[in-house]
Amino acid sequence: MTTVPFDPAFDRPPEDASTPGEHTIPADNYLSNGHSISSWLLTVDHKRIGILYLISITFFFAIGGLAATLMRLELATPKADMFEPDNYNKLFTAHGVAMIFFFLVPSVPAVLGNFLLPIMIGARDLAFPRINLLSWYLYAIAGAMAIVVFAMGGVDTGWTFYTPYSSTFSNTNVVLAICAIFIAGFSSIFTGLNFIVTVHTMRAPGMTWFRMPLFVWSNYATALIMILGTPVLAIAMLLVLAERLAGIGIFDPRMGGDPVLFQHLFWFYSHPAVYIMILPGFGVISEVITAFSRKKVFGYSFIAFSSLAIALIGFLVWGHHMFITGISTYGGMVFSLLSFLIAVPTAIKIFNWIATMYKGSISLDTPMLYALAFIGLFLIGGLTGLFLAAMGMDIHLHDTYFVIAHFHYVMVGGMVTAYLAGIHFWWPKMTGRMYNDVWSKISAVLVFMGFNLTFFPQFLLGYLGMPRRYAAYPDEFQLLNVLSSAGASILAVGFALPLFYLVKSLWDGKVAGPNPWGAAGLEWQTTSPPPTFNFDETPIVTQEAYAYDDIRADKLGLPRPENKGHH
Repeated sequence: MTTVPFDPAFDRPPEDASTPGEHTIPADNYLSNGHSISSWLLTVDHKRIGILYLISITFFFAIGGLAATLMRLELATPKADMFEPDNYNKLFTAHGVAMIFFFLVPSVPAVLGNFLLPIMIGARDLAFPRINLLSWYLYAIAGAMAIVVFAMGGVDTGWTFYTPYSSTFSNTNVVLAICAIFIAGFSSIFTGLNFIVTVHTMRAPGMTWFRMPLFVWSNYATALIMILGTPVLAIAMLLVLAERLAGIGIFDPRMGGDPVLFQHLFWFYSHPAVYIMILPGFGVISEVITAFSRKKVFGYSFIAFSSLAIALIGFLVWGHHMFITGISTYGGMVFSLLSFLIAVPTAIKIFNWIATMYKGSISLDTPMLYALAFIGLFLIGGLTGLFLAAMGMDIHLHDTYFVIAHFHYVMVGGMVTAYLAGIHFWWPKMTGRMYNDVWSKISAVLVFMGFNLTFFPQFLLGYLGMPRRYAAYPDEFQLLNVLSSAGASILAVGFALPLFYLVKSLWDGKVAGPNPWGAAGLEWQTTSPPPTFNFDETPIVTQEAYAYDDIRADKLGLPRPENKGHH
């Protein structure tokens, strides 16, 4: 996708990416538009709000990572010698709450989506800038409440808040934790609302639906889930509070309630929430694969519609979390088949990414390393999900470390590597600076190796029968647990490194220029960092997305190939 007037000077071969040419940081950009604290806290610029989210979720990633580190230290030995089981319960709950509600859900949509979505469709901002700022404040308030919960001793229900434990028996800070998640949900809904209205109403002239980047498609599909699914979680949480505080019988059988009802409501949101977390990551990978293969994405329409298919089918598979709760066999069979079905649109994406790379001019820059890691790790995560979708296997594997390994291969191996791919890809656009190429590649390799060493042994532990959420385990499981803890230490180093070299690049990184990767897309047609309103003039889009053939023809002075755009 390029705009008129097209400027070939923006294009540059990827092999030059580590040595940007002579560029300067533009004096007029969104970072230079006010330096006071109030200019940030009261900003309605979607890019600055994206940066606020970036800082916030990095903080919660550190909190969740600290809890994970302590858990792995505890699990290095079979006995519960560092933490009492009660405290271990609070530790894994803190890890889950911080990582899921305050890092994974907002990571790509709230950081990269906020920053990039308006630029990618040629808009000056999101449709509701003030609501966008409000959504960050709601997130910050919810996050502060979560920190208070952790500081007051934590909550021990697990991030799933299953009843009747959360509604009746737990004597930890359940009420405040639920209030925090309830408020964070509104932040998510506002972001989704903003994205949907922006995509429908603020696309630049010529930016038809089928010229939109796939990153926009995936965030659009995610926004639909945010709008439709999050209120159900909010209602479920309110009902827990109603029973806990007012004694209204909803989940307690002694008062006519049904504890399984909570699981229906919770998973009706929380399984689609997996796609809230992973779908934007799919969008990032589509952008990175095509940019570093120098080739138009294979099967654009199929990838775009597969995002919508995942969003739709994702609402129909929640029952596969409940095969052992006593749901009917026929109900289980339906949920099992639907869970297998959702693998199809996911597989379409992976097939099309690989087809995009086929005969492409691939360059192994850091974002591409993360994207390749994503494909491998997410593939393992997805395929092991099929084991859990099969009712017979699920009964054997339910609540074991197999589920932990599967979930982390999808969420960390998939989502976090996609997020890191996106951060490394668009960091020069966000800051105008390049980061250290060597350290970033070392970090990517450490993340890949550390991740596999941490979580692959957990597949074996789960298959052998080690249950999750226990501080102690039989001696024969120690070797695999030590391997997992050793991998976690490598993974921690891999995750910590980007914090240092990215921050350092703000001071002494080479000036990136508008398009250091030679990528196609409206965001690469404006300056780095972009001006406050993104473009000096409203861009007019005349080509389909990912027009690398046109870029190459322009560079070589050849006629552009016939436009076979989507209609």
